Amino acid sequence: MSVERRHDLLVIIPAWNEEIALPGVIAEVQSRLGGIADIVVVSDGSTDRTAALARGAGVTVLELPINLGVGGAMRAGFVYAVRYGYSHAVQLDADGQHDPSEIPVMLECARTTGADLVIGARFAGKGDYSVRGPRHWAMKVLSAILSRVSGTRLTDSTSGFKLYNSRALAVFSRDYPAEYLGDTIEALVVAKRSGLLVRQVAVRMRPRAGGEPSHNPLKAARFLLRAFLALGIALSRPNRAAPDAGPSSAHQEGQR
Repeated sequence: MSVERRHDLLVIIPAWNEEIALPGVIAEVQSRLGGIADIVVVSDGSTDRTAALARGAGVTVLELPINLGVGGAMRAGFVYAVRYGYSHAVQLDADGQHDPSEIPVMLECARTTGADLVIGARFAGKGDYSVRGPRHWAMKVLSAILSRVSGTRLTDSTSGFKLYNSRALAVFSRDYPAEYLGDTIEALVVAKRSGLLVRQVAVRMRPRAGGEPSHNPLKAARFLLRAFLALGIALSRPNRAAPDAGPSSAHQEGQR
């Protein structure tokens, strides 16, 4: 695979059978961030035209032979980012929920706070995205616990919209959880125990292009149970020192 890194920012799009939404997501990223970011699509064992459509859009594609889930797909993206020397990478879901225009906001947060990991938070006062019912309360409880664990106030601990600098990429390229909820909950614990600075910034998100949120009490209880299980597993891990990737590098507009 011939790869040319043109920018210091990489947009990683994990995708599993997203042939319907993915072309529009890629086109929007290219339109809004084409001058500052490269794109890699990780086709997570897709059986439809996901990989072919991504290649047709002119972006790099990593094809996983089986479906590993978001965690496994993102770890492949992190390894790619480290191998080709990107200073920052951001996860952007293939379903259109994450708005690429919010990425500069996340980069600015990293620059001003020195954060290694910036979470794009849905419930921090920007936009009208909401979750109601028992699932809302489950997420509030989880965010309160993870705020204490991570040492910073979090309102959206299950957000997959995240920005990583080179230190975080080095950590997660070798130690990124692939289990259910591991890519969100356990990853925050891994970040803290690896000495990474975690911050959040309010972003506007859009409804998912597919799938239905869980609002009934049974599904909310199951979600919270699995979340606490993931948290327990994460807290049993030993502390790790973050790799020395040099001082956190601020993103410069108009880079390369």
